[in-house]
Amino acid sequence: MESLFVNLITLANEPAYEFSLVGLLGKASPVVKGVLVLLVLMSLISWYVIVYKFLYLRRAHGESRNFLGMFWASKQLDVIFKNSENFRHSPICQIYRAGYVELTKLKSGASGDTMHGQMGDLENVERALRRAQTEEIIVLESLTPFLATTASAAPFIGLFGTVWGIMVAFIDIAAKQSATLLTVAPGIAEALIATAIGLVAAIPAVIFYNFFVNRMRVIEADMENFGNDFLNIVKRHFFN
Repeated sequence: MESLFVNLITLANEPAYEFSLVGLLGKASPVVKGVLVLLVLMSLISWYVIVYKFLYLRRAHGESRNFLGMFWASKQLDVIFKNSENFRHSPICQIYRAGYVELTKLKSGASGDTMHGQMGDLENVERALRRAQTEEIIVLESLTPFLATTASAAPFIGLFGTVWGIMVAFIDIAAKQSATLLTVAPGIAEALIATAIGLVAAIPAVIFYNFFVNRMRVIEADMENFGNDFLNIVKRHFFN
């Protein structure tokens, strides 16, 4: 009882910074500090990716909706092509431009407005559409793998920092031959900070990764549907 009382008095007289966040981080081992720096960097980069992808996907979706409205309201492909300059951030618009450019090349080599029986040329248009669609999907999905990596790796990196910190804390306990609260608390608290920061980095990453995946699926489905519709229009009007 007397020993416990002495320990409490000693703990009460300890400087306040010893158990503050800054104090704990200052006394952390180099390995734990490295883990914390890595996790903070991953979190900052994740938030940059989150903001960038959110704005990019919102703009891509909005311009695609506007382009589709203009496309179906117009009757002339050349007029649509000229107006498509206003929808540079629309993946669907880029697919249309690729298909129209290929169609124009074929028309320039044919006599008249229709190309009877040249189904191989139709396949060229289809390949141009698919190639443009693949390129736009690559752009859409860029940077999102980093969110998936952060979501899966950050908790384990934080756990590694926690395990290492606890191991160092037990080594200190053995060296001091004392297991008082004053001896154990700083090392355990320092170790748990790594896990907490790992979760702080991972949770937003996994939430927004799933959100972005769903948004990209919608855009990619619209791209696929538009490619099929455009191909049907070309086949009906130019390959009859």
